[in-house]
Amino acid sequence: MTSSDDTALPAGAIGDVAQIVGHCYVGDALGPARVAVVCAKFNGAVTARLLDGALSGLKDHGVPLEAVDVAWVPGAVELPLAASRLLWTGDYDAVIALGAVIRGDTAHFDFVAGECAAGLQRVALDTGVPVVFGVLTTDTIAQAQERAGPGESNKGYEAAVTALEMVSLLDLLPPLPVDPDSGDPADGEPGPGEL
Repeated sequence: MTSSDDTALPAGAIGDVAQIVGHCYVGDALGPARVAVVCAKFNGAVTARLLDGALSGLKDHGVPLEAVDVAWVPGAVELPLAASRLLWTGDYDAVIALGAVIRGDTAHFDFVAGECAAGLQRVALDTGVPVVFGVLTTDTIAQAQERAGPGESNKGYEAAVTALEMVSLLDLLPPLPVDPDSGDPADGEPGPGEL
């Protein structure tokens, strides 16, 4: 994800930290990876452009599009369930969730945006697999269209890069301890694909 010029990580900051700490883990955004994209049909003129951006980002970073699966859901609230189902198959290294929630005249926006974000975070924590939040939460249609424009500033493109970076980072981090009797993570929770 990008920051503004005023808040971007300074050049060399990660290297400076690596010089003074025991371990410094940094993922890269290079494929290959097996990725699923879950895309909401609601506000589809925007989400289709986010999907185009995500597919471009994956392709630009070495992921063949044949290795990408796309699942369409009615709206943003349905993204977490579809992401969860896909991840529990054990077939994916990451899921990118794409949607567009645009503020209207009622509190509906707050409920949809909040529940969608919380649900996707829960899926990531429950499975231990990256679930990237590529859901626009904007005040206007114009803001949504701007964030779904062409190029690397497209939030779908940014979500793809984030997914690949997280896959790489998790490969670098120490593994979770495993229960020797069950083969499950030591926290007792089943891993992806194990219900």
